[in-house]
Formats: sequence, structure tokens, C-alpha cells
Amino acid sequence: MPMKTYKHLRQNLPEADSLKKELKRELYRRRFRRLLRSTFNALIVVAAIAALIATLILPVLQIAGTSMEPNLNDGDIVVLAKTDRLETGDLCAFYYSNKILIKRVIATPGDTIWIESDGTVFLNGILLDEPYVQEKALGECDVDFPYQVPENSFFMMGDHRETSIDSRSSVIGCISADHLIGKILCKFWPLSDFEWLG
Repeated sequence: MPMKTYKHLRQNLPEADSLKKELKRELYRRRFRRLLRSTFNALIVVAAIAALIATLILPVLQIAGTSMEPNLNDGDIVVLAKTDRLETGDLCAFYYSNKILIKRVIATPGDTIWIESDGTVFLNGILLDEPYVQEKALGECDVDFPYQVPENSFFMMGDHRETSIDSRSSVIGCISADHLIGKILCKFWPLSDFEWLG
């Protein structure tokens, strides 16, 4: 077996340039893998934080039904702020019979409300300005007026007065502060109808 000469061995050794290139490729692969891992971990943390915020601070809900038309339509998606500090005119979500309903605050604890047969609303003896209502209607109403809202409760009505079943009906009545989820801040879906509501 012939002995390999130094020249022959040298010819079979990789050149310094190709070694450098291979080393660069390997370092790039390692950096890329590290970057991929750290990006993936960051995305998991961001998703967990977003889920916590959406659950505890800013819940997201999808509208079902027509009781809030034309301001909120079936399928719209809204963001809420968890609070029980509500004022007349605020849109709010609350629990009712294992469901979540969305209505508008018409009267707060201690307020006196009167609704005419044509659907005109008076709050504490003053005509309530309701630019959000397209057509006034008494709707399903079995409440005796004048009606004083009990402490720790809110009188709620839907914007689509003819079809909405709300505090005007003894079936639902006034909503206790204990059942409130929060106030609607904005409608963000569909994006073309994005609107601040809070």
C-alpha cells in the first residue's frame, strides 16, 4: 500500500475559505434556532397575557340578536371594561338566566322613570334625549309608572324598542349591580364599522 505523501494529504484537506464558510453557516443556523425559540416563547407569553386581559379586564363579546339595532348588529364584536360604575346612556353587558345580555342604561339607582304610551321616556321628570333610538315604542311593558329604580339596580332598555325585552318587562326587571359584567368601550368588528362607544 503506497504511503500518502504530504502533498496528497494536503490536497484532500478542505481549504480555509470553505471551512470559514461552513463555520459561518453553522453559526447562522444556531442563531436562527435561538431566535426562533425566543420568538416562540415570547408569542406564548403575549398570548397568555392577552387571554388574561381579555378574561379579567377587557372581555370581548359577540352580539347575538337584534335588540340593540341599529347601533349593535347581530355578529358585531365588542370590547368591555369591567366596571359597575354606569351612567345613563352607557351600553352594558350583564348576566341574566345563564346568558349575557347587552342593553343601554336608562336609569340608575334611585332615579324615577316614566314612559309614555308612544315610547317617550322621562327621567326624573325631564325628557330623556335618546339620539341612539330610531323608532320609539312602548314595547313589552308591564311596569307601572312612575317607577323608581331600586337601590343597587339599573333600569335597562334595548335600542330597538319595539322588539327588545328588557327592564320594562317584569320577566327581566331592573338589573342588580351584582349581575353586571361591564361597560362597552368599542365595537371593533367588522373593522369597517369600528366605533368608540364608551
